Amino acid sequence: MSEKQENVILSIRNMSKAFGRNVVLNRVNLDVKEGSIMGLMGENGAGKSTMMKCLFGIYQKDEGNIYLDGKEVAFTGPKDALENGIAMVHQELNQCLDLSVVDNLFLGRYPLSSSGCIDETRMKKEAAELFRSLGLTVNLTQPMRKMSVSVRQMCEIAKAISYHSKIIVLDEPTSSLTQPEVEKLFKMMRKLKEQGISLIYISHKMDEIFEICDQVSVLRDGNMVTVKDTVSTNMNELISAMVGRSLDNRFPPVDNEPGDIILSVKHLSTKYAPYLKDVSFDVREGEIFGFYGLVGAGRTELLETLFGVRTRAAGRVYYDGKLMNFTGPLEAMQHGFAMITEERKSNGLFLKGDLTFNTTIANLSQYMQGPALSKSKMQKATVQQINLMRIKTMGPEELISSLSGGNQQKVVFSKWLEREPMIFMMDEPTRGIDVGAKYEIYELIINMAKEGKTIILVSSEMPEILGITNRIAVMSNGFLSGIVNTNETNQEELLRLSAKYL
Repeated sequence: MSEKQENVILSIRNMSKAFGRNVVLNRVNLDVKEGSIMGLMGENGAGKSTMMKCLFGIYQKDEGNIYLDGKEVAFTGPKDALENGIAMVHQELNQCLDLSVVDNLFLGRYPLSSSGCIDETRMKKEAAELFRSLGLTVNLTQPMRKMSVSVRQMCEIAKAISYHSKIIVLDEPTSSLTQPEVEKLFKMMRKLKEQGISLIYISHKMDEIFEICDQVSVLRDGNMVTVKDTVSTNMNELISAMVGRSLDNRFPPVDNEPGDIILSVKHLSTKYAPYLKDVSFDVREGEIFGFYGLVGAGRTELLETLFGVRTRAAGRVYYDGKLMNFTGPLEAMQHGFAMITEERKSNGLFLKGDLTFNTTIANLSQYMQGPALSKSKMQKATVQQINLMRIKTMGPEELISSLSGGNQQKVVFSKWLEREPMIFMMDEPTRGIDVGAKYEIYELIINMAKEGKTIILVSSEMPEILGITNRIAVMSNGFLSGIVNTNETNQEELLRLSAKYL
């Protein structure tokens, strides 16, 4: 390695990858310096995931070279990469949810005692020391299933660190974290950086890129179009590099005009933990009504209760003046309700199905031709949604698992739009979606509201909740701590309300 590259820990040179005629990466170059944080940005489908999969040996690159610490490497898979000092924390967590934190930490590498048995005492001791060093307080014996997404994510980062990694790739790590948790993560990242560990930070959140990254690189249509020090660029320049055009405003004008009250929730409480406690609010027809709060505050539980997923202990829900008591999601759907869930892969998509199946599954009765389903009708509807949502795909028969995370989320939207819902509940709807696609989603939400549809939106992103809503309800520990007009509030007030019942 030349003198100029002495402090480069990872060097990717002329990496290319194509699937048939579809060129996904075109002679991409990237250098990551030792003890630095490199931001990696790009629209969904730009090639970020493919680039990382080629690095980790999940895909075999068509051409190019990868150098780690000056030596050429070609990993046979993630395990090989991990054992050589490169780890990745995925946006969609892949953990054994019925096992404890300790078991997940040591999965596949259990230490043995002198008698040949698993040394659980050593495991607990090493796990406790690791979490203590990271400033994290976690119940090590608790099953992963009982933990919030944010805590599970922190555990996955701790696991990557436990391998003494030289490079850690973080894929949208803050997508389910609240602001205090993001600050804790950034504190951890800075500590790792001080220890000489390098990080590749994949994110769509501009504010975070400028706060935590030393450099930022941008992929567009498989080409590396920009690599700059973050202090030498700005938000507009990065957006232009990502989408190939200028995007003057992050949010479209919120010019919908809410009408009369369409949904009333009175003294709602839930039967099982995590509990909702005496929640009351009204939402107007054609309104974009936001819910903010810390993770665990009850936002998701509220949507699930309205949708018939969770059991009510008390309270009433009135829709268009009529008492509603949904016994399940199907009944809610039949009354014009729809819900986008937070975790698309676990409960929003059929990963073994194609785009047509996933787009039409919630509305199959519309595609009947006599006693059977009409494949042509289903594919026609899917093509319309592909064009409407600008989904990057080879076509309606492509497997949903082949799409990038953001394009998968667009399919989730498409599935519900086919039903033309009147009450559209959205839990973190732009999670994992790039800035250009987010703007399109925002326009779609606002246009739906202008058509008289009512939007109830949960978001952990403060700029988003302030940027596209009419009013914001803030949850705190299962209570509704306040409702504010969006144009009359600020971040400080939302944070204060979110901590009211802690």
